[in-house]
Amino acid sequence: MPQQSESPRTVASQDIAADLRRRIQSGEFVAGMRLPSEASLAEEYRVTRSLVRGAMAKLARQSLVLARPRDGWMVQARHHTQVFDRMLSFAQWAEAGGRVAGGLISERVRRGADAREAQQLGVRPGERILCFTRVRTLDGLVVMVERSAWAPWVADVVDGMPDDVSSTTAALALEGIRVTSGSHRIEAVAASTQDAALLGVRRSSPLLQVSRTTATRDGRVVELGVDRYLAGTIAFDVNAGESTRAVV
Repeated sequence: MPQQSESPRTVASQDIAADLRRRIQSGEFVAGMRLPSEASLAEEYRVTRSLVRGAMAKLARQSLVLARPRDGWMVQARHHTQVFDRMLSFAQWAEAGGRVAGGLISERVRRGADAREAQQLGVRPGERILCFTRVRTLDGLVVMVERSAWAPWVADVVDGMPDDVSSTTAALALEGIRVTSGSHRIEAVAASTQDAALLGVRRSSPLLQVSRTTATRDGRVVELGVDRYLAGTIAFDVNAGESTRAVV
């Protein structure tokens, strides 16, 4: 049961959303289950229905609940939403949503840069760069395999990180290297043989691929990454402004 407030003014919609998210993730409310009515939740949390409605809207944006006519609010199947309106690493995004990100580097290699990598990292084609493959988890469940190619100027720092480093972005920041910007390309792909082994799926299973380029404030490229997510584990929201153009 959630802790009840002494006054409606002491509880905000984000507090209610956070507690309902905890209750969903704990299994108190499961996928397909109808949540208590807004009136019931307002009485339980001792707040107004408008605050409950605001909390539900927040959970809906995270794809945790959805509204159905005449049925009220329903719990959706378990997957998570990442919004590309600011630069957040996987671990930072997970932490912001009250989740726990984990990971384990399964492979580290130094190999020659291909033409694209050379151009983006500012090295000669064939110059040796550090690459690693890492399996990422969310709340203890495998959701993604991450492959990264690192710029030579950060390679030694990255190579010194432990295999179970939870956030390379945070570890780099401790060394004074701050990632502040990134570009992303999203597309559907089929699982490779290695993907299948790491993610526990069949070869050619559908995956959601996000290709990333991250950089420092002065535009110095830090990493070229390719993340491949299990189907049904995550969704992405992209907020487009008037100056945004889509390239097909």
